[in-house]
Formats: sequence, structure tokens, C-alpha cells
Amino acid sequence: MASNRPAPEAPFVPSQRDSETFGYGEYRTDEGPWTEWNPTEESLRPVRGRHRVAKQRGGLARSSTVLGVGVIAAVGAGGMASANTGKPPLSISMPDLPSVGSLLSDDDTPEVTATALSTVGTTSAQTKQSGSDAGEVLRSRILAQAEQQQDQIESKAAADAAAAAEKQAAAAKKKAEEEAQAKAAAAKKEAEEEAERKAEAARLAELARQYTLPTSSYTITGTFGQAGSLWSSGYHTGLDFAAPTGTLIKAIHSGTITEAGWAGAYGYRTILTLDDGTELWFCHQSSISVSVGQKVSTGDVIGRVGATGNVTGAHLHLEVHPDGADTGIDPMSWLRSKGLNP
Repeated sequence: MASNRPAPEAPFVPSQRDSETFGYGEYRTDEGPWTEWNPTEESLRPVRGRHRVAKQRGGLARSSTVLGVGVIAAVGAGGMASANTGKPPLSISMPDLPSVGSLLSDDDTPEVTATALSTVGTTSAQTKQSGSDAGEVLRSRILAQAEQQQDQIESKAAADAAAAAEKQAAAAKKKAEEEAQAKAAAAKKEAEEEAERKAEAARLAELARQYTLPTSSYTITGTFGQAGSLWSSGYHTGLDFAAPTGTLIKAIHSGTITEAGWAGAYGYRTILTLDDGTELWFCHQSSISVSVGQKVSTGDVIGRVGATGNVTGAHLHLEVHPDGADTGIDPMSWLRSKGLNP
């Protein structure tokens, strides 16, 4: 509150005093005597220290100041009451003073009836209604916020579930594709193998028409690589077809007769050289039906089974020498490679 400088008192001039003083019915002793007042620099100097408020006549002005402060307090109290939205508005009141003006004014100041500061400018019904409305607004706001948060939680859960389902579907799709690819690859491999088997069977069938077994009505009695003292090398170097003496011996494939005659331990031997240089030796024959340089075809008779040379019985001893090499290979495997099954 701003402070006012004390009002200077006017000098008393007896000749100028009116018999009737303003505002009073009679002469007041505290109004005189008056002396002449001339303002100077010293008298106009501001009062230092504690500010003093000039005493004013009449209690109405002081009561109005207090009333203004009460209105501000009441408005503030009303605002605090309305902000309390969780509970019914709480009425904040000040003790009703019988006469606020009489406490601040002189004895002859007209009496001013004070009103409760908490009820200035508003009614209890308005205060209650204002607090209820503010509480409802806050309640609605809290509910809306809670609903929004719940919606966000549900939206996130739905998004997570959708992402998980999409991921699971992608994994299942990938697995199905991999399984389908594996099945396709296996089927393709099986088809290729089947095609290879068929091609090989067709090739062997074609070779079988070009190749034939050397004799018939036989029994395999000795295989290639078989160890024993009966053979000078210590192991068997060919394939033995045991058959009765005189059984026909046939050309396994077309070629040229490069040798026909006696060959020591091999008895009578015929060598048939094929077009690729492979030599086929037919040994222990009882007789030879071809001569050197003769061209023969598959199935042509070239001699007969016998027991000549180093033998224990009548049989055909067959050897296979690729490119005319001194050391032969397994005749059983070679015949099978040509589509034949001894």
C-alpha cells in the first residue's frame, strides 16, 4: 500500500474562522488555533523512516479499503474452492465483524455493517455450482486421458499381435517354400537319376545287341584275381566258363583275328582285337575255326571249348587286355559294362 505524506495543517487565523465548522454542528477544539503556514524546502522534505498514513475523517474510506481487500480474498478463496474438483466446494469465510468501520474510525464515524469476506461477490449456490462444474470437467478430462492411454495400449498390443502374426506367416511361408524347393529338388534329382538309369539301360541294351557272351550252357568256376598254386602268376588272370568239350565259342564283338594257334600253358588260343584296340583272349580250345587277319562279327563261331594246356577240366579261359597291354583286367566287370551278365 502506498504511503501518503501527512497533510500540512493550515495556520490558524482568528479573524477568518467561521463560526460553523464544516461537517460538525459545533466548534471543535482540535481545529485551532490556527497559524499561518509557509511551505519551505525543509518542510517539503519527504518523511524518512516509517511511513505514516494520514488520519482521515470518517470510517467509510477505511472500511472501503478493507472491503476491497476482502473482495480480493473472497475471489481468491472462490477460485481455490472451484479448483478443488474432487470434493464438494469448501466455503472459506472470515469472521463477520459487527462494525469494521467502527474499529478503524473515530467514535462519531457512522457505523458500517461488515459482510463475511468469503461471500462477497458470489452466492453459495454459485460457488457450489462452479466447483461442481470444474470437478466434472476435471473428471471428464481424467477419464478421457485414461481412455486415450487404454486405446494406445490396445493399439500397441494389436500392432504387436499383427506384427507377430505377420512374422509367423512369413516364417511359415518361407518354410513351405523351402520344403517345396527341397521336394522339387529331390523330385528333379530322382527324375534325373531315373533318366540316367533309363539311358544306361538303353545303352546297355544297344550294346547287348552288339556284344554277346562267348559261350552257352556254362558254369563260372574261376574269377579274376583268385589266388592259388594252380596259376603260375599266383593268382587267376581271367574268367573261367566251364562247359562240355566241343561247346561253341563265339566272337563277343566284331573285330579282327590277330592270333590263332598254340600258346603253351594257354593251350590253343585265339586273340580277337576290337576296333578300340582291346584284345580278347580265348584259351584252352579244343579247336580253332578262324585264321589270322580274318574279320568277324558279333556271334560268329571262332572255336570250341576244350581242355588243352594247363587245365584240370574242359573250360573256356577268357582274358581282357585293353590296348593290347600285357596285364589284363577283370573280364566280369568288362562284360557287364557292355550290357552282358555272365
